[in-house]
Amino acid sequence: MQWTGHAQRMEGTRAPKRLMESTLEGRRGRGRPRGRWSDGAERDMRVLGVRSWKVAASDRLKWRNMLVEL
Repeated sequence: MQWTGHAQRMEGTRAPKRLMESTLEGRRGRGRPRGRWSDGAERDMRVLGVRSWKVAASDRLKWRNMLVEL
């Protein structure tokens, strides 16, 4: 969870940020579609009951305090 907040605060040109927000290209294979890392992070935040985690992650102190409470 700490890394999630760190990656959210990164500049848009950094590799982890691009990978977090990228869409998959190419032909889709058979079966279940591949999930993005950010989809998993959002699902985890929903389970923990955190709303608007991207806004909270942009404020480092608020993010840190929220993680301590969880």
